[in-house]
Amino acid sequence: MSTVKNYLSLVKFSHTIFAMPFALIGFVLGISALKNNNIHLQTNEVVIRFCLVLVCMITARSAAMGFNRYLDRHFDQLNPRTAIREIPAGIIKAEKALGFVIANAMIFIIATYFINPICFYLAPVALFVILFYSYTKRFTYLCHLVLGVGLSLAPIGAYLAVTGVFDILPLLFSFAIIFWVSGFDIIYSLQDAEFDKSLALYSMPSHWGVKKALSISRVFHFFSGVFLWTAYFIGNFHSLFLIGLFVFNILLIYQQSIVKPNDLSKVNLAFMTANGIASIVFSIFVITGIILTI
Repeated sequence: MSTVKNYLSLVKFSHTIFAMPFALIGFVLGISALKNNNIHLQTNEVVIRFCLVLVCMITARSAAMGFNRYLDRHFDQLNPRTAIREIPAGIIKAEKALGFVIANAMIFIIATYFINPICFYLAPVALFVILFYSYTKRFTYLCHLVLGVGLSLAPIGAYLAVTGVFDILPLLFSFAIIFWVSGFDIIYSLQDAEFDKSLALYSMPSHWGVKKALSISRVFHFFSGVFLWTAYFIGNFHSLFLIGLFVFNILLIYQQSIVKPNDLSKVNLAFMTANGIASIVFSIFVITGIILTI
């Protein structure tokens, strides 16, 4: 059990609460879209696809996070904040972490094969995006946006798993995730601004400074809200969507208000707690509304 616990800690499994709820939104949206077109899946088929989507979400994220930890192990060892992570601390050997990454990537591809052809064909593209992120801090301060793109694959991927086609509505949720994740990743990276600068690593705080980076984060979160509002008007959602969106926006404002350029003591509260609650509460209201209108 301790080995499992170590690997769950390696990939910060608890952070799955950021993208998983949006994947569930994409899945339910797909079911709703099929019913609107008089296509009805058997209950067992829905359950099987749902399980496969969960497998894809967990393995893709585990591969991405594990690879990030493997690739950054030397930087993590030099940073007092991250030196306690599993690889630099010697809890998990680097080669075993890489093996873990490869195993998860293979399971992800196999799972997409059993979903439908388009998910299978796009699986290497998705893997490239989420693994490529780990390199971006070495050459661009836009790394936060690349992370956002990686997590934004959740709703459109789940929607494709159900319908096999692209649609504007799940894409709007994906765009919202890009700016939401980019915004809170900038906040999280404030902790390492000086360290990143000392090693010539790229991030918006190390490139622009803490104050400007916070301003950019706020702009990103504003655009995240814009895309969600657009989704509401285009998708003709139930009024419950508005309640979820209100809570989501309030929590974005809250996290921005508690992190200040001269006080980063509440970064973890803003990063984990506020965003985790925002994602879960928003998805509950949106999914409930969709179910009520099917």
